[in-house]
Amino acid sequence: MRHIRYTEALDLTVSRMSSGGAFLSVAGDMPNTMTIGWGWIGFSWGKPVFTVIVRPQRHTYDMLLRAGEFTVSVPTTNPMKEQLQFAGTASGANVYKFDGHGITAERAIHVAAPIVAECGLHFECKVRLTQDMTPERMDEKVLASAYPARDMHTMFFGEILDCYYTFE
Repeated sequence: MRHIRYTEALDLTVSRMSSGGAFLSVAGDMPNTMTIGWGWIGFSWGKPVFTVIVRPQRHTYDMLLRAGEFTVSVPTTNPMKEQLQFAGTASGANVYKFDGHGITAERAIHVAAPIVAECGLHFECKVRLTQDMTPERMDEKVLASAYPARDMHTMFFGEILDCYYTFE
């Protein structure tokens, strides 16, 4: 394991999120993971922050609200296209994604949410702000293309507690 500054992971993380995605995982009676392709990494309140956005209709949403923490696991050597496709389309309400689907839950260091063992890069985060998106201030073109049904996301601003490679 090699701990790194979160800024060292920006290029790879943005590249993977924009071309296939990364895994957002949360703890619960049955931990869950889902695919994310939207989000950003930045700096707020004097802390590094990973903002993930999740629709309230997703099974992960309520789990994330309850847990208040999450991990983001980024594929490094293997793009994991099939696993990301599965994690993004199957609901954790109906199937345990960490059993027999090429995705293994592994214990994280600082949070109860698991990391995805097959990924080489991981962020561990504690939610510091939850903010619903609303249509009133959104650009009309974005609103029309991303939210025609007005099924807006919620943003979860997570303080990055740790960022590390388990392999590269």
